[in-house]
Amino acid sequence: MGVVIETDFWEPNTISYLFLFLFCLSSLLLLPYFKTASTRIIPVFDRRRMLPTASPSVPFLHFQIWFLLVYFLCSVIEGLEYMFGQFEYDHYGLSREWMVVALTLGCAASLLVGTFLGVLSDVIGHRKACMLFCILHIFTGVLKSVTNHQSIWVASICLGLASSISSCSFETWMVAEHEKLGHRKELLSETLWLMTFFGAGSVVASLVLTNSLASWSAGKGIVLPSTAAAILAMICIAYISREWNGSPPTSGIRGYKMSFSAYILSDKRIWLLAWVQACLHFSVAIFWILWSPTIVADGREVHLEMIYPCLMGASMLGSTAVPWLIGGPLSVAMEDFLMGAFAIAGLVLSIVAFDYQEIGVLVTLFCIFHACVGLISPSLAILRTTFVPIELRAGMISLSHAPANAAILFVLIEGGYHCSLGNATIWALSTFGLLTSAGCMHVLKRWRKQTQKDPHSF
Repeated sequence: MGVVIETDFWEPNTISYLFLFLFCLSSLLLLPYFKTASTRIIPVFDRRRMLPTASPSVPFLHFQIWFLLVYFLCSVIEGLEYMFGQFEYDHYGLSREWMVVALTLGCAASLLVGTFLGVLSDVIGHRKACMLFCILHIFTGVLKSVTNHQSIWVASICLGLASSISSCSFETWMVAEHEKLGHRKELLSETLWLMTFFGAGSVVASLVLTNSLASWSAGKGIVLPSTAAAILAMICIAYISREWNGSPPTSGIRGYKMSFSAYILSDKRIWLLAWVQACLHFSVAIFWILWSPTIVADGREVHLEMIYPCLMGASMLGSTAVPWLIGGPLSVAMEDFLMGAFAIAGLVLSIVAFDYQEIGVLVTLFCIFHACVGLISPSLAILRTTFVPIELRAGMISLSHAPANAAILFVLIEGGYHCSLGNATIWALSTFGLLTSAGCMHVLKRWRKQTQKDPHSF
């Protein structure tokens, strides 16, 4: 007896978009009415601060809006390159193995060179590092417009380096400039969670722009999205070079090494933060590598581009929960809700790893995971503000990504190229990292209480 299988494209219900939009909007609009008078924002690092505190010279709202605008545009640039990259691989007919090679090159660049770009950013100044981010994207756009598919390998390396810069330099410049301009410390956490909010929104904007440009340039060549990214990068570099201030001079590499050893390597709490950041970075990277093959397993047909807004909407919703938890009516200790968020994220990925799920259930689980990521990312940035000196912040972030990038490289080679590592095993590795991160948050909470009793214990 034959079995007839009806094939149908799956896509999220329209109600899902409406639900996420209304909840994000409600969270943003209702927060001012429920926010407590005395917010429990973790204070900015000041015990070992080298930067002087000045009186406010630039209105905070002006500073925040223009920074977030530039950050949003730079995130759109990244999104254009990565979204368009998938279309580019298909257009040139690259096999699965060569796609993995391209990803491996970018990851290897992030590991071998990108690990030290944060240190370079601290030494030469974060403004120059952010300009280098734009220059790399301009170079990538020009390269693709003149060399066609041969540029994919060089572009992968450039994008890997640019991603390493964006992961640390923009945040660090904002924190340093916030302090130098003398803005109130409790306002810093607001900008940090808004970075996550706008960063997630930029992915949706990149998807829409990429699809529009790819459709418009059909039959005219496929370099238009890369050209658009290069143009946006030129706009950003023009604004950064004119409006952004540079960092104060440092004491050089030798002085930086001494400070890093004294303040970063000797503090066990920062080691915990570094491990947690590495696990989060690894899990998010693994998600974007495996989420599509997991959903379309067994030949299931899905409109993947319709799922992107749901995932990013969930991340935006998670980021809006940060002010409610640290300064709103809930007032939960940061280590407590981070423990819960890491545990939930780990549990979600464990279900994906060890149990076959229908598409709707998978998308729901992935949205929960991204809501946790949206909550965790700005919260870790606030914790870094507590423990890490501003002058060493970018170096700490980039070095903490090194073990994650090494693990991603291993997964790409063994799981993607040699196919000797199953997807379930890779998901399980992400689960392990997230659950250990929950344990690290528990230890950090215990150590914080110990430090309050004995300030010299660390």
